[in-house]
Amino acid sequence: MADYDRRQSGGYHNRKRRYRDDDDHYDRRHQRRRTDSAPLPVRVRRQLLSIADSPLRRWNDEVRSIAHMVAENYDDENLRNTFLDLVQQLLLEQPLKTPFVAAVIIIINTMKPELVDQVLARLTQATESKIAKGEWRDVKLYLKFLACLQTLLEGDGLFPVLEELFSRAADLQTASSDDTIGTELVKIILLTIPYVMAVAPESFKQKAADLMDKTDIIASEPHALQALVDPYVPEGNADSPGASPSLCMLLQKQLQNEAAKDWELACLPRPWQMPVEDVEIQDKLANAPKHELPPISIPTTVVAGPRPLFPEIYFSVYSDQEVSSVPAVDNIAASLIRDGLIDTINILDFNRNVTARYLMDLDCYFAEGTFVKRATPFDELRNFPSGRTTWKPEDVAVDTVFSQLLQLPTPERKLVYYHSVLTEACKLAPAAIAPSLGRAIRYLYRNSPRMDLELSYRFLDWFSHHLSNFGFTWKWTEWSEDCELPDLHPSKSFLRGALDKEVRLSFAQRIQKTLPEPYLPLVGPEKEKDVPDFKFNNPETPFSKEGKEIGALLRRKAPEEEFQPFIESIQVQARELALDPLVASTDVLVTAICWVGSKSLSHVIACIDRTKTRLLDAGNTSSAARAQIISAVMAYWHPHPGVALSIVEKLLNYSILTPLSIVDWALVASTPANGAQGGEALAQSHIFELVSNTVTKVCARTRQLLLSPDADEETRAKEAKATKDLFSAMDDALVSWADGSKDEQMEDGDGSTENEAMIRQWGRRWLRVFKRLGAIEETFAIEAAKLAKDRATTTDGEDKA
Repeated sequence: MADYDRRQSGGYHNRKRRYRDDDDHYDRRHQRRRTDSAPLPVRVRRQLLSIADSPLRRWNDEVRSIAHMVAENYDDENLRNTFLDLVQQLLLEQPLKTPFVAAVIIIINTMKPELVDQVLARLTQATESKIAKGEWRDVKLYLKFLACLQTLLEGDGLFPVLEELFSRAADLQTASSDDTIGTELVKIILLTIPYVMAVAPESFKQKAADLMDKTDIIASEPHALQALVDPYVPEGNADSPGASPSLCMLLQKQLQNEAAKDWELACLPRPWQMPVEDVEIQDKLANAPKHELPPISIPTTVVAGPRPLFPEIYFSVYSDQEVSSVPAVDNIAASLIRDGLIDTINILDFNRNVTARYLMDLDCYFAEGTFVKRATPFDELRNFPSGRTTWKPEDVAVDTVFSQLLQLPTPERKLVYYHSVLTEACKLAPAAIAPSLGRAIRYLYRNSPRMDLELSYRFLDWFSHHLSNFGFTWKWTEWSEDCELPDLHPSKSFLRGALDKEVRLSFAQRIQKTLPEPYLPLVGPEKEKDVPDFKFNNPETPFSKEGKEIGALLRRKAPEEEFQPFIESIQVQARELALDPLVASTDVLVTAICWVGSKSLSHVIACIDRTKTRLLDAGNTSSAARAQIISAVMAYWHPHPGVALSIVEKLLNYSILTPLSIVDWALVASTPANGAQGGEALAQSHIFELVSNTVTKVCARTRQLLLSPDADEETRAKEAKATKDLFSAMDDALVSWADGSKDEQMEDGDGSTENEAMIRQWGRRWLRVFKRLGAIEETFAIEAAKLAKDRATTTDGEDKA
């Protein structure tokens, strides 16, 4: 008992000791240090995947550790194959680590040069395969890696491959100035040269200069399609940002500047450089064996590949700051850092969390001193001494994501992916990212009136979505004065559209609580009602009785024939009032459908399904009645345009509406009686959303049909013509708004008022968007026709054989 009491004397916190004392077999020897007992291939894989991820580990230590592990266990076939596979995979999935993987190979070359031959054989074969398929990003990534191995290669190393690529580019550009493959090849060449010069600066200066003299012919000339994808609308005055530089033009000038500075390339990491005091490894590197680069065959005819190619424009949301928080456009770092980040973002689209982490850690993958310390306040950059870098890693990351989100004609990934990357980055480092995003938002808001309309809408969409993830908080007071602007002003249009989107993502009362007083009229009391008022409940409204009766029939799911007496009654009264009978009865029926179906989208779909035949008949009988279907939906759901757009989309799916009728309603018909509200509708973001969604749906269906091997030639031609006619109708309508020749504009004024000028500007912005889309779809149709013809020829040849 005494022993028990003594053991208890330590109280509660001595429980662990008590249990040990109770165990007569407790091993009191010192615990052995934990070691990594994982199999060797697993350890190699783990270390190679995490190379350069930690700022606490020195690059050369990591590189040498992996190299020694692989070289010393070269005879282990499993490890060797694991390493070779992983190297190839890592180059395509984590491109920021390419120089570090190359450094591992350079060190291995001093111990097991035969492994380098295997790496080169695999990589050149893979590069050749990617060239044949037109997968140009993968080609660029493989060439970047081979460039980092330039010191291991015999003779001129990679330069003969780059020369041959340029030869193909020159042939393509000579054949057609509209060619984009040649421009892509030149971009790849220019992005590869810096890595060659970083690893072997003294040996290949003349080869680099000669190659750049050749690329200058193509890179220095604006591409024929460049104006099509410029993020800014050219205004032709001093305030306009003007034509933005293409990436190829920038790269050419940046490399020329870098050559003048003796190829400093200060931003690039050089993990293959070992400490000067380590004489042994220095000697080994200097006397390491050289390898012949296996030939890379480049076909005479190269293909564009699976993704359409367009000239790349360099776009930055930090271009007008008094202190540069991102590399200036004349610095090669602007292109090299962004290139690595863009590839990382677009390759890792399957995991936004990992992507955001790489963006936050980007300073780990570039030379020390390239960036300022993370989360450095922007105001502190002003105090930095001259000559010291002021680049904020957060700004560079945010700038790169926006360059993809706002890429024309379309981003590589879905827009929501870029939204989510920025959201995750904010969650990972809110104190660092939030100020950077704030400055980006202010830049985009200021320049939104001058930007391409599609990009303005993408910004609006992202802005409202982003605020919804962070409590809808923003410094709205900064823009309070813009609430007094005319509705046609682009800034006022942005505010109305953003707040409407916010209400869609939440509810009006919550949004109102986040807004200062000047904004409250933009989120009026009508938005507070989840279900708008049914106008036929007012006895003074024409056809009030019939409207309520039709609503009651829809509620109790009455058969079709019970509607007929009330429809006839409406049409009789309409004739007496000198109204179009079919338009009047259609308005009552569709408004009743919207009211009864207001509980949910499934309710309204059920109502549409039950009255589909009647609505189809009305639309086929009269184009005015079909337009009234849209007008009734938009009028009832006026406080909540997002709901109206969903219903119109369902009506389009049922073929009750046609794409042409929606475009006609939005752009051609110019009075509330038979369409949108004239030119003022061009300034409403939900109208742009309606037309854009409709056209996108049509284009997707047309592309699917054009590529289908089951579709016959007549069907393809008919579908392509229908799409072309749709774009022609839009073009005709928008040209008249853009140049002020629309009948309504000419009747209402002489074209000199501010409102008329703004309508013309909206018309030009709309016209630019849909002209571009029309040109892209027309090109796609031509290419699809060639593909179908080739397929038919191949099939005929097989049949004869």
